[in-house]
Amino acid sequence: MESETATLEGTRPPVTTPRSGCSKWGLSVSRSGEVQTSAVTYQVQAAIAACHSTAPLADDTDWREIAALYGELLRYEPTPVHEANRAVAVAMAEGPAAGLVILDTVAHHPQSARWPALHVARADLLQRLGRTADATDAYRAALQHDPGPAERNFIQRQLHQLTRG
Repeated sequence: MESETATLEGTRPPVTTPRSGCSKWGLSVSRSGEVQTSAVTYQVQAAIAACHSTAPLADDTDWREIAALYGELLRYEPTPVHEANRAVAVAMAEGPAAGLVILDTVAHHPQSARWPALHVARADLLQRLGRTADATDAYRAALQHDPGPAERNFIQRQLHQLTRG
């Protein structure tokens, strides 16, 4: 399989982009050989980015709109990552308990359970709800799934703050 390599800054390895097997990535190839994707998903993702970029602070972000946009995105790309992102937006708009209900559902997906960021998000929401022991457990679960060095340092700092008090 031919591929192109994109370089990332930092210590991460390069990302390889396949030139063949487009269907694996949700792409289709037209008769002329051009790769086509759903323009709708790009439009929704652009709208989400616009909501984030126009708010000077997180508190100024239209989290309800972002949650609704993730709901729309899920109609076209129903992935656990999009659902987790929607959960965070819901938590910001409606409170941590509402977001936690969604994240706990996402956590039952086999791939998501091994995703450190999901456990970190759960830990943050649990901590905001005053559920320190549960938050500590969620951070420890994140560490068990081999987070990257920056994530690991963040998680360890959070655990230190939770367990020293």
